Amino acid sequence: MMQAANKIRILWTDDEIDLLTPHIIFLKERGYDVTVTTNGVDTLELLRTSYFDLIFLDEHMPGLSGIETLNKIRQINGIIPVVMVTKSEDEKVMDMAIGSKIADYLIKPVKPNQVLLSIKKSLESRELISRETTSAYQVEFRELGDGINSAKTYREWEDVYKKLVFWELELERLKDPGMYEVFRMQKTEAGQGFSRFIRSNYLSWFSGDHSGSPLISPDVFREHIIPLVSGGNKVFVIVIDNLRLDQWRMLYPVISEYYMATNDGLYCSILPTATQYARNSLFAGLMPGEIGRLYPGLWVGDEDEGGKNLHEEELLKLQLKRLGMDMRVHYEKVVHARSGKKLTENFANLLNYDLVVIVYNFIDLLSHANTDLEMIRELAENDSAYRSLILSWFRHSRLLDFIKLLAEKDITLVFTTDHGSVRVSNPVKVVGDRKTSVNLRYKTGRNLNYNKKEVFEVRDPQLAYLPKPDVSYGYIFALSEDFFAYPNNYNYYVNYYRNTFQHGGVSMEEMMVPLAVMKPK
Repeated sequence: MMQAANKIRILWTDDEIDLLTPHIIFLKERGYDVTVTTNGVDTLELLRTSYFDLIFLDEHMPGLSGIETLNKIRQINGIIPVVMVTKSEDEKVMDMAIGSKIADYLIKPVKPNQVLLSIKKSLESRELISRETTSAYQVEFRELGDGINSAKTYREWEDVYKKLVFWELELERLKDPGMYEVFRMQKTEAGQGFSRFIRSNYLSWFSGDHSGSPLISPDVFREHIIPLVSGGNKVFVIVIDNLRLDQWRMLYPVISEYYMATNDGLYCSILPTATQYARNSLFAGLMPGEIGRLYPGLWVGDEDEGGKNLHEEELLKLQLKRLGMDMRVHYEKVVHARSGKKLTENFANLLNYDLVVIVYNFIDLLSHANTDLEMIRELAENDSAYRSLILSWFRHSRLLDFIKLLAEKDITLVFTTDHGSVRVSNPVKVVGDRKTSVNLRYKTGRNLNYNKKEVFEVRDPQLAYLPKPDVSYGYIFALSEDFFAYPNNYNYYVNYYRNTFQHGGVSMEEMMVPLAVMKPK
């Protein structure tokens, strides 16, 4: 005889309860505590004085009907699961019941196993899902580990990362700290392996045979976006600065009410994975060193004063000109609520363009606020909370309103970003002069002192197509979850920045970022 782990209390209301005696016995034999009533009035009286985990409620009863009783139950207890049991298959009755937020709906005559399944769906589904998810991950754990240890190409690492993101989102729903900690250890192992891969292979992507190199920042418009416009589509490109794959997986179900992805992939952000480099490269269709050489007036280096991303529109139009593309282009950057509102108000005018590119800075601003503001650090203290905060913003954003408008006009939508971010935890000491760049995930300068084993160093920036102001200039990049810290005031510096979200360095989260082409439903 199977016993319920904890005594679950069930209230069953039916004016013909005597006919259900076999069902009651069936449930009691399986460890459930079942109380019966024959009318809605008695049910409501019991609910005012007693606790129940679940109610089975007959829809057709003399006196208070099932629907009327259900409405009054909700006034007493708004969260108790209610399973409606009825002889009627009338759609109106079903709609009324479902509209009252019932847990399940059974049509008479019901079988004992149907009742048992309904209980499990209503009360034990979380436990069952948790058990099945844990079991599935345990099976996948070894396969994922083998994939991490054997990955030799970028494509193989991309496959590993997609699987890790899938399991991270699955396991966080379980609220099982032990299992999630096992996953975290495996993800850390993967991050370290990916860092070793980048150290060994990144520079080779820019020399010799390019067959193993991925789609990178300067390729995106030329290979994926411009062909869409050339094919006769009106294309809107939304670039959410600092968007990671796991965050995109949270946003996609909301967007999918209006759009479906015809190509939901990834591309690889260049190094440094920072807005100044990655986004300028995205719009220019050039590596940063090439931008500085061809358009010196449009490149602002780390040592130079002024904004680093003030020429994105010019760089995009220059890319289109180099490619011989004659199209009407509009570029806009949304940095606050007012500009988001302006975007929707100007919607009709935007339809006159062939290509519209919109940069949304919310997540990047949130990332910086996570470092600087204690309240935001508490709200986004880990990856799960960070995702939740981003999802909450998106659900109530002007951006979602804008996407709804696009879907009504049969507009092709491209969703992407310039780079991601990673939650840092491990300090790595570095020493530099006063002109050394301030970013925590990469450093540029002439007199950098560091442990070569702890970083990815590019001593000749030209090999990575990066700007090189003089002969002694070099770059170093933090790996996995590391961040750079200066020896001076070391403890304060480490405690302030540990567990914040940073970008600029080498990690799966920063480099492998979303690129989705979407069509209206």
